[in-house]
Amino acid sequence: MTDVVTPPTSPVSRERSKEIKRLSVISTARQVRVLSRAELTELTGLSPATLTPLVRELIAEGYLIERGPGASRAGRPRAMLEFNPRAELVAAVSLEPSRLSCEIADSDGTVVAHRTVRLAGDIIDTICRSVPELAGDGLPALRGVAIAAPGVSSGGAVRLAPSVGLVEGRPIGEAVQRHLGVPVVVDNDVNLMAAGEHAAGAGSDVADLLLLHVADGIGAGLVLDGQVRRGAGGAAGEVGFLPLDPADRGHDGVGPFEARWSENAVAERVVALAPGRRPDAPVAALVELARADERAAAYLDEVLTAWSRLIVSCVCVIDPGRVLLSGAAAQLDDPAVDRLQALVAAAAPSTTEVRRAVLGDRAVLHGAVSYALSAAATGLPTLLPTP
Repeated sequence: MTDVVTPPTSPVSRERSKEIKRLSVISTARQVRVLSRAELTELTGLSPATLTPLVRELIAEGYLIERGPGASRAGRPRAMLEFNPRAELVAAVSLEPSRLSCEIADSDGTVVAHRTVRLAGDIIDTICRSVPELAGDGLPALRGVAIAAPGVSSGGAVRLAPSVGLVEGRPIGEAVQRHLGVPVVVDNDVNLMAAGEHAAGAGSDVADLLLLHVADGIGAGLVLDGQVRRGAGGAAGEVGFLPLDPADRGHDGVGPFEARWSENAVAERVVALAPGRRPDAPVAALVELARADERAAAYLDEVLTAWSRLIVSCVCVIDPGRVLLSGAAAQLDDPAVDRLQALVAAAAPSTTEVRRAVLGDRAVLHGAVSYALSAAATGLPTLLPTP
């Protein structure tokens, strides 16, 4: 008697298999932008029989636009397909002291709409109301949301963010995702800046970098092997908590290092040196003041020495090779950056290049777009960064 052999069941359902193929077509078209059906077949490895209905669906959904025939060396010119970046929209939400900034961008990172909302009520309610309102008629094309918070993020929960009223962990990501029905990424704002500079800024040509962001607090974003690293508890880069002496413990979510060397601390000293209103750009004001005031010059050297110690401490552990100065630190002029570079070079155990970040406020957007599109491209219901 001959046994009947039952073919093994595929571990991938037919629906999931189709979705994987669909995402492959979208990803390829997004990268190439304009291509023929034959080129799409070659690049995806899908047969014409499989590709034809997928392309038809994507044209109907607005992902692909049919264009006129392209140039051909031989035979009849082929009809071309063009990827439509507006078919995929993402929302970048930045939590800031007393306000929330929200931007809707397409897959090219082009901002479609922008709005700043005062944080007068619950943060989650404000996000869930602001994103759909800002997306408007484009809401069906929303593929993901990235939320940047000035604190520690793990699994979509945010803590140690006193400037926005989030000291204890709160599951922002889960609540927003449940309400909006799209993948939601929640991460530290400096991590998003680092991701943005790595994707489209001063770190686009390296695989490893450290972004040092000086603002009300001081934080670092770390990219190693092309990936943002968050640490076991999501607190990698919280360099503002570097202890200055054995008694330092931090207070109310503010670290001892950032309490002494943040933008706020510099602003207080600048006002003490030159009484008047607080300058909008304290570090730039200090650099200018230091040109004619010996006390200001001495304090600027203290700031550079402190920041160099912080950078060297990081270099000793992770050896990023390149450090990008962001926020108030990017206000340093060329001589000050050169001085900081010299201080780092004199103490670091390996060659470390110090330069300014270039994207400014746009770094968070570029990082958020990258995060949100990655979340959408997985085809999974969620992508909340965890350690």
